[in-house]
Amino acid sequence: MNRISQKAMRLWVEAGPRFLPFADAASPELPLPRLLRLSLVQVSVGISLVLLVGTLNRVMIAELGLAASIVASMIALPVLFAPFRALIGYRSDTYRCVLGWRRVPFLFHGAMLQFGGLAIMPFALLVLAGEGQAARAPAWIGQVSAAIAFLLVGGGLHTTQTVELALATDLCRPEQRPNMVGLMYAMLLVGMIGSALVFGLALEPFSPGRLIQVIQGSAVVTLALNGIALWKQEPRRRGLDAQPSDDPGFAEAIALYLSANRAVARLVAIGLGTMAFGMQDVLLEPYGGEVLGMTVSETTRLTASLAGGSLAGFALASRVLSRGADPFRMALGGGIAGVAGFAAVLAAAPLGSAALFVVGVLAVGFGGGLFGLGTLTATMNLAPKDQVGLALGAWGAVQATAAGVGVALGAPIRDLAQASQNLVAALGPAAGYTLVFALEIALLLAALATMLPLLSRAGAAAPAHGYPRNISVSR
Repeated sequence: MNRISQKAMRLWVEAGPRFLPFADAASPELPLPRLLRLSLVQVSVGISLVLLVGTLNRVMIAELGLAASIVASMIALPVLFAPFRALIGYRSDTYRCVLGWRRVPFLFHGAMLQFGGLAIMPFALLVLAGEGQAARAPAWIGQVSAAIAFLLVGGGLHTTQTVELALATDLCRPEQRPNMVGLMYAMLLVGMIGSALVFGLALEPFSPGRLIQVIQGSAVVTLALNGIALWKQEPRRRGLDAQPSDDPGFAEAIALYLSANRAVARLVAIGLGTMAFGMQDVLLEPYGGEVLGMTVSETTRLTASLAGGSLAGFALASRVLSRGADPFRMALGGGIAGVAGFAAVLAAAPLGSAALFVVGVLAVGFGGGLFGLGTLTATMNLAPKDQVGLALGAWGAVQATAAGVGVALGAPIRDLAQASQNLVAALGPAAGYTLVFALEIALLLAALATMLPLLSRAGAAAPAHGYPRNISVSR
């Protein structure tokens, strides 16, 4: 390496932690390559989410001719698994494996559930498409098989995401957690954006055979990513299965968790805020097209704007929180940014301003990033000793359930409002959208009101628990 290259490399290394906030998540005990490898779990989750919610959603309705209600029910099935995230987290806290692991077995089982669902899905789609010999099978067989596949993939996603975050928390120093969470969120978005681009290219032109190849390839890729991610991540604890168990039962453990550190109020705030940020997911593009007259290309770019705002929120929050800021205060700022964003989205219709609409979408994404990172960091910091998995599982259960309920409620509320002549007369032609966005503002204000008593710099910024037994962490 010549002198110029050496100087350039030195500058890059020195500048990395300063200008790339997620780089601060690394440490001598958890170097950046190892942390990035662990974050591949989030990439696999992003791939599966795009496949379920985006690609298959559109294909089953437009190309295969399934009723939208049936497809919506299938997409909602993974949400049924969300409440079990708390149980999964608890089991990963207390599991005693003869190999000395707690988290790895659950990561493995989650990866296999994800792979199994994606492996079943092509056969279900063959029946739904009526291709070849599958055309003789009753249609309900394809629908039931597709539902089982969606449920398996959803179970795998919830399992791997919960346990991976718990393992990352075990391995990270307290001051590294905000940057670690930011990195995980960023890698989730990388997986979603990258897979969306790849799927778009691979399915052009569309055919059922191409779709099956894409799903099969996704199954192999997600299994490989999860395998690479968990390789040599969790330290083995010799004789773990022989140690006497003094762990409380799940009901007792969840009761103890909910009784400490105002956990109930925290989960209520998380649920209200997540529902508020989720109701607009399927409405932003139709709102831009129907109300503001934006083109298909312009509304499609809204997804990128929302993701860009979220990434900016992750970057800012991880940088500020790593300096010791109160994560609840950060989440509060995210809620305020969300209120301002939805207000701008509402004002865009009477003003006829597409530019204001885009600014509002950016603010909503930015606020969602701050809110999500702040609440998750607070959950990690306030998790009781040896209950990191349970705490993250409870956060994930509330967050995923609230997001699913928000998406499920947004479109019906819009449709009912648009069908009401009185509301249309009072609120204008965008009555349905106006009602949903106003409801999101009300939910965010309720979340902020619930969160205000939780503001405590000393209580939320400093960890309130020790590390799991038999793990050596340098402070």
